[in-house]
Amino acid sequence: MAVESLRQRYEAAGQAHLFQFWPELSENERTQLQAQLEALDIERVNRIYKNAVSSEKEAAEHAGKDIIEPLPEDAADSVIGDTEKEKEWRRIGLKAIANGEVGVLLMAGGQGTRLGSSAPKGCYDIGLPSHKCLFQYQAERIARLQVIAAQEEGKPADSVVIPWYVMTSGPTRPETEAFFKKNSYFGLDSANIIFFEQGTLPCLTTDGKVLLETPSRVAVAPDGNGGLYAALRQPISPSDKSRTVLSDLAHRKIRYVHGYCVDNCLVRVADPVFLGYCIHKQADCAAKVVPKAYATESVGVVARRGDKFSVVEYSEISREQAERRDPKSGELAFRAGNIANHFYTTDFLNEVESFEEGLAFHIARKKIAHVDLESGKLVKPTKPNGMKFEMFVFDVFPFTKRFAVLEVARNEEFSPLKNAPGTGSDDPDTSRRDLLAQQQRFLERAGAKIAEGAEIEISPLVSYAGEGLESVKGKIFTRSGMVESVEELDALV
Repeated sequence: MAVESLRQRYEAAGQAHLFQFWPELSENERTQLQAQLEALDIERVNRIYKNAVSSEKEAAEHAGKDIIEPLPEDAADSVIGDTEKEKEWRRIGLKAIANGEVGVLLMAGGQGTRLGSSAPKGCYDIGLPSHKCLFQYQAERIARLQVIAAQEEGKPADSVVIPWYVMTSGPTRPETEAFFKKNSYFGLDSANIIFFEQGTLPCLTTDGKVLLETPSRVAVAPDGNGGLYAALRQPISPSDKSRTVLSDLAHRKIRYVHGYCVDNCLVRVADPVFLGYCIHKQADCAAKVVPKAYATESVGVVARRGDKFSVVEYSEISREQAERRDPKSGELAFRAGNIANHFYTTDFLNEVESFEEGLAFHIARKKIAHVDLESGKLVKPTKPNGMKFEMFVFDVFPFTKRFAVLEVARNEEFSPLKNAPGTGSDDPDTSRRDLLAQQQRFLERAGAKIAEGAEIEISPLVSYAGEGLESVKGKIFTRSGMVESVEELDALV
């Protein structure tokens, strides 16, 4: 696009100030700024600003007025204490995996800054005996599940594929791709690991003007984990504009997708039980949840807001509601703790674009460094001066036609890595502890005993969720260690 027509477009959008320093820029700086402004849908940015401000005002006016109700019985179920249902759902899920109908979406754009690491969070080593990082554990769960599905459905070995779509951010993409390559894709076929990028949005002033980070660069910020949906429609690579995640899913004939966040060391990637439940319920979108640990736990819950499904923040629920009990079960009425673990049909993911304009971005007011338009000098504010916009991955829930919720045991499936080492909660130590405790339960359920103080790490390539350990029955393990095969367990007796 010629620079004059670009300038006119920005003038019409009320954002002509972005050309303020154009006369003083070098040829290279002009090229960079022009490319950024051409790629930016400035009219959409204006709409996002308008919708977000209007939605925030509306939410403030309606605060406390919305009728919030627990999940209806027909929309939710639980695997806790019901092995028969679990077996049936697992069978349905494994069949879909064996038929090549399942893909996985990983949200992995974050860096391990809070953990004291500048690397992508998935590269983090939580201190296991094996020193495997989060990415490796998840890759090996996929590899094991491919084997299980082939075996149980009578398919040839290596014939089952679960493609893995890894969403990075712009800054973490090169390092993430290099890390996978250096580690030989953790044993998976690189053709089935597809990297793509979370989007960004410009940072705005409180009156909707786009901020400049430098005279030749717009200030931008990631658009939240809900940016996943728009990112699925963007080209996977600059060199191939026609291929998107959505087109790749269609090409592979994927019907069902499991989406999750990288920081949960207990995540059951492409969980056949969850998949089978959702397929059985004919859900177009679903959430996996864990019971709240206690009534006032600071966690969002999946509930009904009016006649729509939604994630309701803990601050929106009164103490009386939080402590309310189900008259039948005696359990907390609002107990479905949100863990960012979702199911989608590919039909639903393709539909998101049709209602995306109805999704209001959330405003985060931040201190944003920017260039002063008068002096051209960098300003580092001491109090919030601007807005960043983000969407949450669960913002699509109210738009689903057939929504479902599955409750799972927290100690089996959820141990997030959020905090610095030594914090004592949701940190590397708790992740390590929870994963090793689970693997001890796998052995005990298979009939083994573990001596006090012994820690045994079982590779996900050996067991995905406790299966395949029948040979340990009656054995007493006295030594600590890690195993990459069932046979290696004998050395720890």
